[in-house]
Amino acid sequence: MSAEEMAQWLKESGQMLVDVCESFSVFVDMRTLVPLDTAGQAFIGEGQRLYKRAGMERSVVILKSPVIVMQFKQIAISSGICDYERYIDASAEPSWEQIGLDWILNGVDPDKKQIAKAPSRHSVSERPSSPLTSALSFLNPFK
Repeated sequence: MSAEEMAQWLKESGQMLVDVCESFSVFVDMRTLVPLDTAGQAFIGEGQRLYKRAGMERSVVILKSPVIVMQFKQIAISSGICDYERYIDASAEPSWEQIGLDWILNGVDPDKKQIAKAPSRHSVSERPSSPLTSALSFLNPFK
């Protein structure tokens, strides 16, 4: 996007957001975007602040490059919206659309993915003492 296009986006956003009366979320597909120059970064930062002031609760931006994702994360830190906006690299995440929707609709944070540990079948004092007992416990977990 050129600086003129970015300026037009910022102007149109400001006009559109004047009439917003309640909080909202935003899903942005920017997979065709190339890295931004300094002017483009400034426009994005100003736009982020504008949307947040207007009531944006959450935003997800879909990009297609780890370099651009890092660039946007830096802009979000400087604009102060890093707690509300998430960036997904569609080149690395095939389910980018569902992950984005989970964030804006349900608050499932894609940056805090954690694999839950399976609960242990035995407490420390109940642990099997031999490989054979371990194998039998595995085969019959209800024992």
